[in-house]
Amino acid sequence: MPRFSANLGYLWTHLPLLERFDAAARAGFRAVELHWPYEVPASDFAQAIARNRLTLLGINTGPGDPAAGGRGMGAVPGREREFQATIDQAIAYCRAAGGSAIHAMAGMVAPEDRELARATFAENLREAAPKAAAAGLTLLLEPLNPYDNPGYFYSLLADAFSLIDELELPNLKLQFDVYHVARTEGDVLVKLERYHPYIGNVQIAGVPDRAEPDGGEIAYRAVFAALDRLEYNGWVACEYRPRKDTDSGLAWMPRLGVSL
Repeated sequence: MPRFSANLGYLWTHLPLLERFDAAARAGFRAVELHWPYEVPASDFAQAIARNRLTLLGINTGPGDPAAGGRGMGAVPGREREFQATIDQAIAYCRAAGGSAIHAMAGMVAPEDRELARATFAENLREAAPKAAAAGLTLLLEPLNPYDNPGYFYSLLADAFSLIDELELPNLKLQFDVYHVARTEGDVLVKLERYHPYIGNVQIAGVPDRAEPDGGEIAYRAVFAALDRLEYNGWVACEYRPRKDTDSGLAWMPRLGVSL
């Protein structure tokens, strides 16, 4: 059975950010990830993780201007220096707190700009990956489904993989979000089989409501069995929006034969 981590961007959101680490530890989680920790100083962030003896897996690069979509800027032409600044910021936070990965967010791109956007993203990753590698960090690429994120640079695993294949950077991996894959293209087990050598992190949620994974269209027992069969040794992040409160929602775990 895979190891499970808590995504604190969606779990215990009624609490201030630093208190969510306490809640995750009380619930039994030993690892966490989150989207953007930048509302608190890196030192406070690191102390909350250390105090609870948690492992920090990953964070996202800064979201950028909410008016421009708030989904990063890695593939946005003309914002290269800003993107590199978000990489530097994420590296600093990971160094402070012992993180291992950064999701390099691509940003919102008009369809007519996609060719230039891809070239921009590729060059940005060429510059960012060595900086991350020097800090012992992996860069993660994650396509987002177009229903929740219309206009995002990419939504297909094949588009992310084409960058990984072209750039041949050893610390560039896929973030395989089962929810996004299922919403966009389906065939989750087939995609796991195809891309598992390139996967750096897995995330889960129910489909299509993005709630706890014990409901909806995805048979998560089969997903967990496939990860075991493929000898996936990373973490599986609980990145879902609880139907009610987070703690009572964790009842999905024994229902699916999962323990922390």
